[in-house]
Amino acid sequence: MGKLDGKVAVITGATSGLALAGAKLFVDEGAHVFISGRRKDALDEAVELIGRNVTGVPGDSADLDDLDRLFDTVKQEKGSIDVLWASAGTGEQARLGQITEEHFEATFGLNARDTLFTVQ
Repeated sequence: MGKLDGKVAVITGATSGLALAGAKLFVDEGAHVFISGRRKDALDEAVELIGRNVTGVPGDSADLDDLDRLFDTVKQEKGSIDVLWASAGTGEQARLGQITEEHFEATFGLNARDTLFTVQ
């Protein structure tokens, strides 16, 4: 018996890194996981890697219509969400002294906006 048996999880940006590892762990603990990502090929690879109890929903967390489609899919297939992990985000590497106000506003604005509208 897993810690997440019968639970439904949604993880945005789960095509790589910690979010993908988390999706695998959640499935191993018994959850059905819905993952999303902008790149369909990477999303398909992540679904194949996880292997079971996973649904991939292509979409960009910066696009409110894509978020609506993600949550509509979850509602239609499973009803409700028990765990939500808003992991989608972006960033452009820059040395501390090279970060401009425009760079900060674009990165912070996008990442904070995505998270807000995902959990809303």
